[in-house]
Amino acid sequence: MSWALFVDESGQDQRESPYEVLAGLAVEDRQIWPLSQQLSDAQELHFGMKLFQAYGKEAHAKDLLNAKAFRLARQGAAFAPEDRRRLAFEILRDGSRPTMDRLTALGQAKIAYCAFALDLVRRHGGKVFATMTPQSAPRPANGEAMRKDYAFFFERFYHFLNGIDGDPMGFLIFDELDKSASHILLGQIASYFQRTRNGRTRSRLIIPEPFFVHSDLTAMIQMADIVAYVISWGLRLRGMPASTRPELAPLVQIVERMRYRHETESGQVTWGIKEIRDLRPSDAQ
Repeated sequence: MSWALFVDESGQDQRESPYEVLAGLAVEDRQIWPLSQQLSDAQELHFGMKLFQAYGKEAHAKDLLNAKAFRLARQGAAFAPEDRRRLAFEILRDGSRPTMDRLTALGQAKIAYCAFALDLVRRHGGKVFATMTPQSAPRPANGEAMRKDYAFFFERFYHFLNGIDGDPMGFLIFDELDKSASHILLGQIASYFQRTRNGRTRSRLIIPEPFFVHSDLTAMIQMADIVAYVISWGLRLRGMPASTRPELAPLVQIVERMRYRHETESGQVTWGIKEIRDLRPSDAQ
């Protein structure tokens, strides 16, 4: 048995998002294929077609869950699922003839699909790991050292794997970056696992060489993107001042039910989502 950690980000452009989020969705190997098939079927169920067919690329969370989608969804009464699917299909197939009903149905379909898909991942045993970093947080002076949010990420994933009988292996799957950025990240991760004490310990259960995939073709990376977006705009830990978008609350509840939680014998609880206020690496990484 092994677990895949699908990783994506939100707010890395440091523009509108209140927090920069690094999010991972851990799924057991035997669950990946049936879950991917069911996610594909869910798109047909909600839109009458695959989203890639509609957009010609991955449908990002910022397209599915932005404020406009919620505004359009609220401008009319809730449609029955079959009517919503038909109207959403019509505007996705031919966007040159928008009507109020079609726009409303599309907004409702986007929100319903994201909620359904997140809960589907939860029902397949998916676990969420994430870091939340204020946009003003200090950052490494150069690109050689791995950021602290990644170190936390690998630490929590390691403890999760270590707590499962049989010590299953974990492997990392990232949304593909441009080649130069991918090589930089590969070098940072390799250095962490080979040259630091904690990294060498964690390489016992985490394969140190990540895989990079096209998010357009990998349903689980798309789900990690949705998780990252929901956390950035909707979830706050204690002491975090930035406001949230209240309409995301139902999705936040699903994500919270999936976040990794571990309680020690002494009653101390460790969570899989943490705020990182300084991205500069520590010497003990």
